Amino acid sequence: MYKPTTKAAWKGRVDAHDGEMGLRWHQAVQLLNLSEGAPKVPEEQTAFAFLGFCCDEGVRRNQGRPGAVAGPAALRAAMASFAHHLPEHVALYDAGDVLCTNQNLEEAQEQLGKKVALLLEQGYRPLLLGGGHEIAYGHFLGLEKATADLRLGILNFDAHFDLRSYEQQPSSGTPFLQIADKLRKQSRSFSYHVVGLQEYGNTRKLFQTAGDLNVTYSLAEEVQSHNLQQPLQSLNTFLGQVDKVYVTIDLDVFAAPYAPGVSALNALGLQPEPVLELLKTVVRSGKLLSLDVAELNPALDLDNRTAKLGATILYDALRAWSKIQ
Repeated sequence: MYKPTTKAAWKGRVDAHDGEMGLRWHQAVQLLNLSEGAPKVPEEQTAFAFLGFCCDEGVRRNQGRPGAVAGPAALRAAMASFAHHLPEHVALYDAGDVLCTNQNLEEAQEQLGKKVALLLEQGYRPLLLGGGHEIAYGHFLGLEKATADLRLGILNFDAHFDLRSYEQQPSSGTPFLQIADKLRKQSRSFSYHVVGLQEYGNTRKLFQTAGDLNVTYSLAEEVQSHNLQQPLQSLNTFLGQVDKVYVTIDLDVFAAPYAPGVSALNALGLQPEPVLELLKTVVRSGKLLSLDVAELNPALDLDNRTAKLGATILYDALRAWSKIQ
């Protein structure tokens, strides 16, 4: 099911006395109803489109704590009052939400894929708002056509591989094995790199599966602001092997004080600064194709801390990406 966004989702402070100099994101965002299609982005414009995935059915199936269904609304609320510093050629759009109804995860992922594909066809840069990490498989479905003749790399900032078996049913823990199998059937390579992995959060079976699929990764203990040499080297090697990159950020990669509002709390997770540095490295490569933020659970958040972190990551990524033509 798809639902367009209304202006009610974007509310914030108004500094009327400052005129154009006082604009904030909620005043600049334009609405797209994808059920009516989407206009082609003019060549002189750079257009970013937010698309929500209101779903935590995959989290429920994975025996996690539900609540991520409300993540997109919380991210919009956290972004609404951001000061507007974007150049004139950059436009912000809200493309609405894909909803998971009647616990039909597979249908919701198919719908998400169609919406992502439409945005890419029309020249938008998708920024997806989760939702559980089952968003990744639906997101990938939307990238297939655009990358059919390209080497697609998947960069996952996450404490987990999310390579579990989906023999019984897909979940938030299975998307990347689903992607790997789908690419294999198409005789395409599976290029997958994980940053922030926690050994204690992944069984030996998952490490074995990762090894069989030639997955590369940087452990959380290696991703530190004072010493990013190894993670940067691994990331640059990964970037050199692909044409385009899909980035997915599972907020449970961050330490609990920064991200308490997630299904799987991470006591010894990452600090935000090294993640932002690595993310900007991807943007500067010119290979970023699409990005999502997943696993925000507002019901478990403290003082909107996790929502604000996710929103700020989107802000920094968008600002850096807006400089890439």
